[in-house]
Amino acid sequence: MSFPHSTRARRLAACTALVLSAGMLLAGPASASTGTPAPHPAVEKPADFTPPSLTRPGAGAARAGAAAATGVGASPQLSDFDGDGSGDLIYRGWDGNVYTAPTSVQGGQFGSFAAQPPKDVVPIGNQDGNASGPEVLTLSQTGTLSLYADATPTGGSRVWQGYGWGIYNKLVAPGDVNDDGRADLVARDHDGNLWLYYATGNRTAPFSARVKLGPGWNAYDQLLGIGDDNGDGWADLLGRDSSGTLWFYAGTGDKSKPFATRKSIGGGWGVYNQIFPVGDDNGDGNGELIARDVKGTLWYYTGKGDGTLGTRVQVSDTGGWAEVPQFGGAGNNPVLGNKEGVLARDKAGTMFWYGVTGGKLGTRSQVGDTGGWAGADFTHLSSMDMDASSDISEVYQGVLYIANNRIGSGWGVYNAIVGPGDLSGDGKGDLLARDTSGNLYLYKGNGAGTALSSRIKVGSGWGGYNKLVGAGDYTGDGRTDLLARTSGGDLYLYPGTGVEATPFGTRRFIGSGWNAYTKIVAPGDLDTDGKADLLGITSGGDLYRYLNTAPAKFSLRTGLGSGWSIYNSVS
Repeated sequence: MSFPHSTRARRLAACTALVLSAGMLLAGPASASTGTPAPHPAVEKPADFTPPSLTRPGAGAARAGAAAATGVGASPQLSDFDGDGSGDLIYRGWDGNVYTAPTSVQGGQFGSFAAQPPKDVVPIGNQDGNASGPEVLTLSQTGTLSLYADATPTGGSRVWQGYGWGIYNKLVAPGDVNDDGRADLVARDHDGNLWLYYATGNRTAPFSARVKLGPGWNAYDQLLGIGDDNGDGWADLLGRDSSGTLWFYAGTGDKSKPFATRKSIGGGWGVYNQIFPVGDDNGDGNGELIARDVKGTLWYYTGKGDGTLGTRVQVSDTGGWAEVPQFGGAGNNPVLGNKEGVLARDKAGTMFWYGVTGGKLGTRSQVGDTGGWAGADFTHLSSMDMDASSDISEVYQGVLYIANNRIGSGWGVYNAIVGPGDLSGDGKGDLLARDTSGNLYLYKGNGAGTALSSRIKVGSGWGGYNKLVGAGDYTGDGRTDLLARTSGGDLYLYPGTGVEATPFGTRRFIGSGWNAYTKIVAPGDLDTDGKADLLGITSGGDLYRYLNTAPAKFSLRTGLGSGWSIYNSVS
């Protein structure tokens, strides 16, 4: 619920009985306290999503039977929730919940996750050899990995949780690596090292100690399994590099080197934002893939049994699947908790929300009362709590509010506040604040949006930038980054380190000419490929999109419309 800005101002003035000095507040923890809440918009998500039609060649009852039920083979059905022998779709919706789209029955909601949505969903097939269905892994934004057993189209039983998995930016179930009939788990850390966890078949201790496979795997912005696609009985891996070339790593069965030297499958795969396996649909022993383009169309690739793929086939309506932010088993770095759109305030003080759909911004909807945000000093933040929905902060008379929570006073000393996401590596959203002397400070969030830790000085000299923006990961390593523009129009990237005391590495030059835009906006990941994107608005009100096509490299701009000069603030 929101209130007119002027009404809130009168109530705040009446209720404020104690004023702390800026020095006292900023040196100590900042936490929520009682008092009249600041108005803020409820960030509205797209309407309820109904899975469109999907027709996969070879999928359905043709493969139903014992082999599908037990999951034996290097191309096991990792997500056969309806028992018909074909892998089903599982995905996280915009509301944070997980849903299924089976091939032969009606899908449904897979448990309730809206309060704490999973960052990633990894279908991993039947792990214990029973006939009660496959298992599913979910990864929380704070690094908790959960195993759900005996999964159906509408849920499973959580039987195990492991902690500390936030050290990885990607988890992959390639299939059976060591010929024991169970799909194993591959994990890539933030520095590009690849690790292998063999499945044990024990629900309460599902993985053995990790084995290091080697460095250099951060060369791929998509990393996924395909089962067996060369007929040797070992699960294989696929990686897509920043040029759009797809590479094939054949399984070897050798525990000291489980994947062979890579071979190129071909180029042109950069048109897809998520690629994910669906198991062996046609019963020939080879794994199949689905790839989604930026418009939201799904394309189907059949494994040919020689490490290559057949000609693609369109299997969904054009644009039908654009609103899904994360498919289970997809190769992209999962994105959660940055932003899912932009807030725009017009000159009369009315706030509007534009959600993201298919790499663009959707139809606007009004947020709050007409004129209710006139004069407000607000900032659109990446999520500060566990619901993964972006939040809004406001500074009024030096008091900071986040999502209706009064955090504390003394914030009038800052001329810029940025909420790019998790900078400290704990999975919780943080804040950056710059004072008038050019000093930059980090405030760690508590994961509830109700309190901030004592500030940590990041550095000085930040007054040389006229714009600081960020919403998620620009470099592809899974860490939160920051962008900064000079008055001369040069744009720099500060790569995140995940270390609270030194949250940024050495800056990198992105390009010049960015002073062509009166507003630079960080909307998060527009095309859901795992990399954060940018928007620019000219003085004439033209809106342009820059997609992050390679780590911290942006595509040529694409016009998304005009008329944005009616807004005096967009974030």
